[in-house]
Amino acid sequence: MPSDSNSFKPTLGLVDATMLVAGSMIGSGIFIVSADIVRNTGSVGWLMFVWLITGFMTLTAALSYGELSAMFPKAGGQYIYLKEAYNPLISFLYGWSFFTVIQTATIAAVAVAFAKFTAYLLPQFSEDIVALDLGFLKISPAQLLSIVVIVLLTFINTRGVNSGKIIQTTFTLTKLLSLLGLIVFGLLFMKPEIWAANWDSATMWDLHKLNVDGSVASLTTIAAFGAIAASMVGSIFSSDSWNNVTFIAGEIKNPQRNIGLSLALGTIIVTIIYVMTNVMYTGVLSLQEIASSDKDRVAVTASNVIFGSSGTIIIAVMIMISTFGCNNGLIMSGARVYYSMAKDGLFFKKVGVLNKNSVPEFGLWIQCIIASLWALSGKYGNLLDMISFVVVVFYMLTIIGIFILRKKRPDAERPYKAFGYPFLPIIYIVMGIAFCVLLIIYKPEYTWPGLIIVLLGIPVYYMVARKEISA
Repeated sequence: MPSDSNSFKPTLGLVDATMLVAGSMIGSGIFIVSADIVRNTGSVGWLMFVWLITGFMTLTAALSYGELSAMFPKAGGQYIYLKEAYNPLISFLYGWSFFTVIQTATIAAVAVAFAKFTAYLLPQFSEDIVALDLGFLKISPAQLLSIVVIVLLTFINTRGVNSGKIIQTTFTLTKLLSLLGLIVFGLLFMKPEIWAANWDSATMWDLHKLNVDGSVASLTTIAAFGAIAASMVGSIFSSDSWNNVTFIAGEIKNPQRNIGLSLALGTIIVTIIYVMTNVMYTGVLSLQEIASSDKDRVAVTASNVIFGSSGTIIIAVMIMISTFGCNNGLIMSGARVYYSMAKDGLFFKKVGVLNKNSVPEFGLWIQCIIASLWALSGKYGNLLDMISFVVVVFYMLTIIGIFILRKKRPDAERPYKAFGYPFLPIIYIVMGIAFCVLLIIYKPEYTWPGLIIVLLGIPVYYMVARKEISA
């Protein structure tokens, strides 16, 4: 039976927290999104620029969050920071967006990616097969397998944080070593002529659209800005979820020190891995081969060049390991946000109760249901593209919150202060604004759906808040 007397158990050390940061970031994106970036920009220089600038933004945000995590080492992380800096409405809108799309649709997308690559080894799980035809909805074996994975990982995490920790650390270390091995083999067997052509100093910064059929379309200055912003949607999504460690602060030993340090270590590790993976891609594949990779699976194309016919199986296993570990981190940490919302009277009360294993079991299962529905719908992919805008907006609001809290609470204890304050946080805010403005102007389809989801949370907040007051 659930018990209110239970409390979170601080059992995660620095290594565990770092593995949660890195493991939640690395899913399937690094194996895929470079194809879209190359199609949008057409050059190796801009491919690397997009990944480097994304890495810089991610690391800058992570270092800034260190101050907030040390001030408020509580379950809920970013939700708590927004509430303390602004008001309950702003934090609720984040929690609402997080529950309806950001976390749950990401869990669905990562689980389906696991299933899709399982089909390389077991074709009966192909997404092209119809396992169940409901008339209005056709369900594939890949979708069913993805739901099984979501349910399995949810169940494991209801058994206590130690169960999730073992999976997280084991799978993250495995995928980091696997990616490192892929990079090393790729660089050892890279083709000098392809490398020279891709990194030709005369053309490496030529910005143009590179079509799958090999044709090239020049870009106006205005269109070029839009192309860079659209390219960053994929790289930002691939580098997202680094903040998940802040949600689980109540279960981390010495959170004032270890959360900020794990954020820095995890994002640095992943940024280096991502950049080196793309360097490897450009050493074994021409830009045209990257752009025209089947279903954007650049890593499969590269692995087939490096390892021959067994390359597809190698990458399939790597992505299965990567996505399984990634989803464990997402599932483990997400429910802590709903727990904090419930404690504020803004979510189902039962979500704010810990079970005998000191985890928010009811929140885990509600998250499981919504993520499974997204997996069944098949609509999560477009939504995740559209939500990147909202994710960056909330990151900016949180970092602006550092400036607000320094004025509101100048004497508050700050065991760790934001690195490079105020310059690095300001740089992130300026870059975030530029990214969002470019998407609004040139890619509105990436912005308005996410904004609508956030705005729908306003009437929901007032209905929930009124009910809480009347109670």
